[in-house]
Amino acid sequence: MGAESGANGTAIAEFILLGLVETPGLRPVVFVLFFFAYLITVGGNLSILAAVLVDPKLHTPMYFFLGNLSVLDIGCITVTIPAMLGRLVSHKRTIPYGACLTQLFFFHQLAGVDCFLLTAMAYDRFLAICRPLNYSTRMSQPVQRILVAVSWQLQS
Repeated sequence: MGAESGANGTAIAEFILLGLVETPGLRPVVFVLFFFAYLITVGGNLSILAAVLVDPKLHTPMYFFLGNLSVLDIGCITVTIPAMLGRLVSHKRTIPYGACLTQLFFFHQLAGVDCFLLTAMAYDRFLAICRPLNYSTRMSQPVQRILVAVSWQLQS
């Protein structure tokens, strides 16, 4: 089916964001609320990551996966919240089409890796609970690294 002459060829250049803050007086409240939620989330995940890296007792497979999960969670929230906070401060109600697709791509990429990593964590717990005698041989450091690398690679 070919393009007809005179057909509407309007391209979408940006999206108009509606519904989050309709009342201008609520913008500062919403900004502060989301900003503190962002800081608490990033701070909590960084503290988990720091604890896993610093404490030698936490150098076990479960905490290795938990540290990777913390990095992914920081990425997921950093893809979305700072852009929203910037739009709240600048009072812009639009997002360019390319920026929206880029944000959506990276969020889905990180969330997909998150799902695969949670599957690897479930396998780790299955081995620890159901196969405790050969857990250390089946969940060695190379196996952990392979599971994390495969989680990242499957989503790419």
